[in-house]
Amino acid sequence: MKKSGQICCFPLSGFLLWEKFEHLKIRLDDIKLATDNFSDTYKNVSVGYCTWYNGDLDHFDKEKLSSVEGESSSELPKRRNKVNIKRFFPKDNEHEEELFFTELEVLTSVKHDNIGTLIGFCVEGFEMILVTEKFSNGLKYYLRNVRTMRSLTWEKRLKICIDLAHALSYLHSEIEERKMIIHSNINHAKFWWDENLVAKIEGFEFAVFIPPNQNDEVLCKRTNFESKYYVDPEYEKTGKLKRESDVYSFGVVLFEILCGRYAFNQSYLKESEKGLVHVARQNFCNGTIEEMIDPILKEKTSIKSYDPNRGANKDSLHTFMKVANQCVAETQDHRPTMKVVLKELKKALIFQVCQVCLCVYSLQ
Repeated sequence: MKKSGQICCFPLSGFLLWEKFEHLKIRLDDIKLATDNFSDTYKNVSVGYCTWYNGDLDHFDKEKLSSVEGESSSELPKRRNKVNIKRFFPKDNEHEEELFFTELEVLTSVKHDNIGTLIGFCVEGFEMILVTEKFSNGLKYYLRNVRTMRSLTWEKRLKICIDLAHALSYLHSEIEERKMIIHSNINHAKFWWDENLVAKIEGFEFAVFIPPNQNDEVLCKRTNFESKYYVDPEYEKTGKLKRESDVYSFGVVLFEILCGRYAFNQSYLKESEKGLVHVARQNFCNGTIEEMIDPILKEKTSIKSYDPNRGANKDSLHTFMKVANQCVAETQDHRPTMKVVLKELKKALIFQVCQVCLCVYSLQ
């Protein structure tokens, strides 16, 4: 229950979206056809409250959105695409329903190149389903596969981080109709990218809307998280959720990208029950943070040749590591805003690109 002085953590009413987004409704029969009645063949992954499926689906052409809002879906031109289908578990209690409508409201409220695009939704009987654009791969997949991590040069990693920082900065301070949206569940599994390595954020089930004329924080006590290794310790302790809570979680992901390992990798848990973030902070303070860098990056950096695709420039690395460490400060007040994080990541990319330019120039 919401106590006096607190902001509710759930959207005002998912049902208010129905009429405005009539064109985004997708029939359950069409989704069943695309997944062979939710066959395991099309199943991707399951989490505590939903299952993901892959499929090919006929749906409304989102590029014509501005001219058809409010029209019946049966009257609209369709296109066929590969999509991700997110099936929330049957609504036998209010929890799954709240998660579904929260994410639906976020995805129908935002428009950004680095946020997963909603294709449509289905609410029929006990079914609650979101259909989103198809992603090629995600950070979770890369972190668990050394061979694929090898293909992510330092410059590519920086560009992915910048894309994600753009999205979070937009959510925190650039939405026109709302003061901010706090994702509140950032971890590596929420970050994906398309075939062009344009990174995107998804998974807004626990997002919190903070409307205009409200303080930049909300009391929103949660008792369970997908992974404790990404949770802002101040939020976990006090229930005080702020934009800086997202910043902390993003900082953990930055260290994952730097180190090429999950935050809960056993090598970190042997040193600290808090995992990567605690070990990284200690090493940063001791001046030994470079020892934690992904061996693949260190290997490429050590190559004594003018290869534009070689490892990381030291100034670029230091800029990145410094801002990542600032993100995971123990208290919210000591963390930077996402605008500052974005600025520093861009600076790190400039150092890296300038190195590549100098390498190419020296060969001419």
